[in-house]
Amino acid sequence: MTHYKKIALLFPGQGAQYVGMGKDLYEAYPVAKQIFQEADELLGRGLSSCMFMGNPEDLAQTKNSQPAIYVMSFALWRVLQQRCPRLMPSICAGLSLGEYTALAAAGKISFLEGLQLVAKRAELMQEACEKTPGSLRVVLGLDEEAVATAIASCPHYVCIANLNCPGQVVIAGSIEGLDAAVPLLKEAGAKRVLPLDVSGAFHSELMRSAREGLAPYLQKVSLHETSVDLVMNVVGDFVCTLPDIRALLTCQVTSPVRWQKGIETMQKASVDCFLEVGCGKTLQGMNKRIGIEPTWSIETVEDIEKMTAPEGALHAFT
Repeated sequence: MTHYKKIALLFPGQGAQYVGMGKDLYEAYPVAKQIFQEADELLGRGLSSCMFMGNPEDLAQTKNSQPAIYVMSFALWRVLQQRCPRLMPSICAGLSLGEYTALAAAGKISFLEGLQLVAKRAELMQEACEKTPGSLRVVLGLDEEAVATAIASCPHYVCIANLNCPGQVVIAGSIEGLDAAVPLLKEAGAKRVLPLDVSGAFHSELMRSAREGLAPYLQKVSLHETSVDLVMNVVGDFVCTLPDIRALLTCQVTSPVRWQKGIETMQKASVDCFLEVGCGKTLQGMNKRIGIEPTWSIETVEDIEKMTAPEGALHAFT
């Protein structure tokens, strides 16, 4: 059995949500149940009910999906900590919203303060979405330069929002901008341009009001120095100081996510195992396209039991 010495935790972002998410964790592990109950109490509403038995349209709303994904990912991490007490990550990173879970898992912010920030971020982004309708679309088969060149002639607002992995670039913009960009991208050679299950033009200037509204909360929140390193979206690199973390969390609302660069940065730092913790297997799939192995994905009770079994990849840490 391979013993992984340098582990990076990866946390997913918005769009990974689905009705029923986290229900098996709630029912199987008291430590996870406590996390869900603390979240409901702090928020003053039944977020867990929305997650477990709500309808997809309600859950997909930014004000619900962002806290839901944060809470589920952190509950999973708490269960892993309990099952694998010797599992200590060297690095944490998260895709967009997942950056807040990464902060909490790294001990740089408390779970509840992180949830308060995520709830405020979601509220402000929801307001921005309603004020200026927009969305995201993923472009398959073109690199950053080709996408930038293709959308430069678009008559309406559109920009690059995420640089995920080779051949996968996400664009953000107004509905008119995205519709106008599709034929330009296909003419440039895009294999497909697909909508994402989000309700706004995240990581674009259409989120400017959310960025400005979130900034004072980020300045006041308590952050802590820890031994776990953090790789952040805006720069795709390690960020060490607390003032820089605050500044980049603010910038992240309107700046492109440089996910591929961040993964490659961690690879160069000799990470020998990546562990995706949360909804879906999107980040595992991106790592495969980047050429990173191994990446394990943990989402369900079944995943936890399998990974911590005697023959499982994490058994050495139990």
